Amino acid sequence: MTKASLAALAALSLAVPVLAETVAPPPPLERVADDALKGDTAAWDFVEGITTEVGQRQAGTEAEARGRAWAVAWLKAQGFRNVADEPFMMSTWVPGEPGKAEIVSPFPQSFAIAPLGDTASTGPEGITAEVVMFKSVAELQAAPEGSLKGKIAYVSNAMTRTQDGSQYGFAGPTRWVAAGIAAKKGALATVIKSVGTDDHRNPHTGGTDFPEGVAPTPAGALSNPDAANLERMFARAGGRPITMKLVLTPRFLGQTQSGNVVGEIVGRNPSLPPVLLACHLDSWWSGTGAVDDGAGCAIIAAAALNVGKSGQPLRTIRVLFAGAEEVGLFGSVAYSKAHIDEPIAVGLESDFGADRIWRFDSNFRTTNPELHKKIALAVARFGVSSGTDVAGGGADLNIVRDQKGALVDLQQDGTRYFDLHHTPDDTLDKIDIVQLRQNVAVWTQVVGILANEGTAILTGTPIPSAPPIMSGK
Repeated sequence: MTKASLAALAALSLAVPVLAETVAPPPPLERVADDALKGDTAAWDFVEGITTEVGQRQAGTEAEARGRAWAVAWLKAQGFRNVADEPFMMSTWVPGEPGKAEIVSPFPQSFAIAPLGDTASTGPEGITAEVVMFKSVAELQAAPEGSLKGKIAYVSNAMTRTQDGSQYGFAGPTRWVAAGIAAKKGALATVIKSVGTDDHRNPHTGGTDFPEGVAPTPAGALSNPDAANLERMFARAGGRPITMKLVLTPRFLGQTQSGNVVGEIVGRNPSLPPVLLACHLDSWWSGTGAVDDGAGCAIIAAAALNVGKSGQPLRTIRVLFAGAEEVGLFGSVAYSKAHIDEPIAVGLESDFGADRIWRFDSNFRTTNPELHKKIALAVARFGVSSGTDVAGGGADLNIVRDQKGALVDLQQDGTRYFDLHHTPDDTLDKIDIVQLRQNVAVWTQVVGILANEGTAILTGTPIPSAPPIMSGK
């Protein structure tokens, strides 16, 4: 090529405009939410990973600490900012060796039993005593003072399946208060029918309470088939005493460290109060905490990431993986105490498994009807109805209730939740990935709307205390 040709080519290249590299705009929120129905992977990656690599995460133990470290690493790898493990101290109880319950007479056989949280040990030698049956907590309350001295109280319940989980509030006192009432009336120990709806030989554990001034006594939950068997024994015994040997060896470790894990999708205007998404990272020792509440942490984290895919939100989205929820809401209380002066725009929690969301409630339906209606219309395509209940928020949203702030409840189908709740059956295989993705899609849509809301979300609806369905107790 001649010099003249080169010069002409150079001139031509200068004359042709250079096109700037174009960047495709982010997809709209609606498309990101819809796409989550078909192929969300982040939620499954989280819950599969933590249940496989960590497993059960009893509060205040080394296993829970490993869970927090795992969650911190996962959040950082996914691009969350300001990731931290915020430690707090707690009184720690551990279950000890597997419990044993045996009928000594008149129908000798063994039962499946699990100790209840915050209860005492029988000692390795166990205790043997007559069992007195009560069909309900109300019947136990009516027993005369001192009438259970030297005996083991057995307390039943009649829990049934409901979509909204409301029967937990009806049957829950069997676990929450029966042991304390029986101890006050002189009982050596208490056994209860599990608070659950399954017919597997898996006892349901959980926390219990003792009144002030009443020393904890041994207490455990029988599997539902074994509880039914015990009740049949009373019907057949013809007045003969039923004697049980009980061995439960839980122990208290004193003060140990737990913590709350937090991370953020940083908004365009960090001066605005953030949207707070909560779950709890701890679990009982018996299962791997997939349904309660690994799935909840997976759902909120995936939703936060999805909102980021539709463009940087106006408000920061903060995820809170609370510690030590199951044993007394220690993480929720600690987070509120540490951050009470930092306003929250609105709080949401996922802590009822991984089955589909069917209803949306808020506590601003009457004070901010336009926003409530906007959300209701946006989630209708996912089969979610608009409720009229005043949202109370999950157990780990103490800070929002303490601030008298805005709350949203995304109600999940609880029909089978209490088959798995606090049992060895709480494992990854129980999660339906299609329903998990529906949760992520709904959460993506709702959180995206809230995180891009520029005005105050709530103007003052009264907020109820956390309902029993969401309580770690």
